[in-house]
Amino acid sequence: MGTRAEIGALPPEADLARADSLAREIFSDIATKWSLLIIEFLGLRTMRFNELRREIGGISHKVLTQNLRTLERNGLVERTVHPTVPPSVDYALTEAGQALRKVVDGMCDWTQTYLGHIEASRSRFEG
Repeated sequence: MGTRAEIGALPPEADLARADSLAREIFSDIATKWSLLIIEFLGLRTMRFNELRREIGGISHKVLTQNLRTLERNGLVERTVHPTVPPSVDYALTEAGQALRKVVDGMCDWTQTYLGHIEASRSRFEG
């Protein structure tokens, strides 16, 4: 990422502006509490829709559907429809989704490491 001037000075074959735009779009799609929880739970195992909804707790049918579609669109979740009556659908993380889960886990580890520091800073700020 860089300024427009920095990006503009790059040779045409360096498509960093497109990568920057895509990164911002993807970050916007996944930086929600529901998306992060879906990634975390699907990282444990493949799940069906209602099973995932029960595990997450508090998420509506509509919001889960929207988030799964967004994650699938971005290649992070794979949806498999089984030809049964009624059809059963499984959701699993793709290789890219598993890699992202490692990043999310790293963020959780960071939170655990700095929890006391964050709480103290908030207390001082609000004090």
